[in-house]
Amino acid sequence: MDILKHCLIKPGTKIRLADIDPAETFGLKQDPSALAKNVQRLSDLQRLLYADQRHALLIVLQALDAGGKDGTIRHVMSGVNPQGCEVTSFKAPSSEELAHDFLWRIHKAVPRRGDIGIFNRSHYEDVLIVRVHKLVPKRVWSLRYKQINFFEKMLDASGVKIVKFFLHISKDEQKRRFEERLTNPDKNWKFSQPDLAERRHWDDYMKAFQAVLRKCSTEWAPWYVIPSNDKWFRNYAISEIIVRTLEELKLKYPTPDVDLSKITIED
Repeated sequence: MDILKHCLIKPGTKIRLADIDPAETFGLKQDPSALAKNVQRLSDLQRLLYADQRHALLIVLQALDAGGKDGTIRHVMSGVNPQGCEVTSFKAPSSEELAHDFLWRIHKAVPRRGDIGIFNRSHYEDVLIVRVHKLVPKRVWSLRYKQINFFEKMLDASGVKIVKFFLHISKDEQKRRFEERLTNPDKNWKFSQPDLAERRHWDDYMKAFQAVLRKCSTEWAPWYVIPSNDKWFRNYAISEIIVRTLEELKLKYPTPDVDLSKITIED
């Protein structure tokens, strides 16, 4: 099963999210060992990435509320070394951030070569929530697609490999997850009244995400739409894509700068 083929949004593709089933698993059955294998492989590749020092990996996670961004990070990245992986969660911009261009706070959080960076939400909020709630005029946010593409291309040229995931859930599944937050004491803390207000803008967000996927899936920074009603499939698919992305970098351990055969360790 080629997960990349099924989930990749090719550049310029006209996409309707309504045509993509959030419960799709492409014939795969739940197999915990498959995820475990990828988690271990990712651990090994992270070590190589750190040693190689030629590339960084930037993982962008976008979803509607309750889409599963936190769960993805918890399960898929469970085997990585925290020293070489940083998660940045982008909330509403501060007054300092608003005094700069919209990419300023993003650029500061880009991982250095050798590291993995994970964006829980990202610069795409500036063409999503900003568009839906008309926080800036259309003449401003409509330019940002090209600005984002140029920014990501510059990062790619600097050794930052970018892979972007939209976690696609149905409106019914979002409702079920919200209700679980109300009824499960272990999840009460996750309930947020503003999330319900955002739910009323579901159709507007779908249009905004469709524009993002059409305009900003590029060869150097592809978007993948991950059917995410089933959490096990979401986790497996994302882990598979991340592993294959790292493998394509042809990472290798650097050659020692001294002849190790001539080194003697004194007693």
